[in-house]
Parts: sequence; structure tokens; C-alpha cells
Amino acid sequence: MTRIRSREIPPQFKPFFWDCNFKQLHWENDRDFIINRILLHGNWDSIRCLNARVGDSSLREWILQHQGGQLSPPQLRFWELVLKLPKPQVSSWINTRRKGLWEQRIYP
Repeated sequence: MTRIRSREIPPQFKPFFWDCNFKQLHWENDRDFIINRILLHGNWDSIRCLNARVGDSSLREWILQHQGGQLSPPQLRFWELVLKLPKPQVSSWINTRRKGLWEQRIYP
């Protein structure tokens, strides 16, 4: 697929940014926020549009860099297959999400 180079955020993304001023979002400044929101809440068309904009390698890099972001275990497994993410790493993220807050507490 051809990468979209526009600085504009696609209008079909607007429904997924119900809690902020869509007109004030800028791709360069809000890239991580936009990717996270579309991966979490986007429909198939918005995800395809995002992929056309950034490509598989950038999505893969983003997920790895953010250690799965806020993606749910099913979402992580989906992206593991689609983007060929390392299974042990994805499994580790999933195991961490399954732990409750009590198990994740940190002592000084």
C-alpha cells in the first residue's frame, strides 16, 4: 500500500476522538496518541487507514516501543500474528496485564 503523507488526520478518525477537540490534533505532535486511540478503539476501516499512513513496520515499532500500549490481550494476540511480533514478548505483556493492581505494586 502507498503511504499517505498528509499532515491532516483522516476525517474518519473523528468518532474515536470524542473526548478532545479533533480540529486541534496534529499528526506530528499527537502521533502516539492518535495511533494508540485507533489501535484501541478503531474499526477495521480506521485501522486500515492508519496502516496506509504509517505502514506495518511503524505499527510494529510503535507496539514494541510502547510494550503493547494499552492493548487488551486479544488485541495483542491479533497484532502479534499480523505484525509478526515476538510471541514471548507479547505473552509477557499479556501476563503483566492479567496481574491485578495488588501484584503490580512497587515498594520504595
